[in-house]
Amino acid sequence: MSPQPAPLTPVDLFLLGRTLMKIGEEALPEPVLGADKGSGQFRGGTRAVLVVLSDVYAHDSTSVGAIAARTGLPQSQVSGAVARLKEAGSIETAPDPADGRRQLIRQAAGVSDRVAEVRTAGIEEALATALGGAADDRLREVTDALAVLARHLTPESVSRLRP
Repeated sequence: MSPQPAPLTPVDLFLLGRTLMKIGEEALPEPVLGADKGSGQFRGGTRAVLVVLSDVYAHDSTSVGAIAARTGLPQSQVSGAVARLKEAGSIETAPDPADGRRQLIRQAAGVSDRVAEVRTAGIEEALATALGGAADDRLREVTDALAVLARHLTPESVSRLRP
């Protein structure tokens, strides 16, 4: 009989989340700058972009200030993420009818090439690398476990932690 694993502590859970976030960042295809913006790719800010995008999906017609308040990200970081998401075609902005100085942010009506690219990206290569070139059965076991976690711990789960 194999020994029972020790229960996870809050620190273990936090570190696992950080590890999974880094693997997810590695698995994301890098966006390529448009021809009018120069050549090459840009890195950095992936976490902020994903946090902002998930907030926009949860709160349609929102503002930079409201996103910053809900997410805890600095307003400058939210503004940068909004600019990247707008350039990628993931979101749209329009003047706030109540305050013409403010922009309201919402999901793009259609699916941009970038959104389609990210939605079809796989995690297997990054996960296998993180596992040290794991055997197929180990990779499948971890992938299956992640699928269970993703099914039960959705982004909406966070809203239930603190009202």
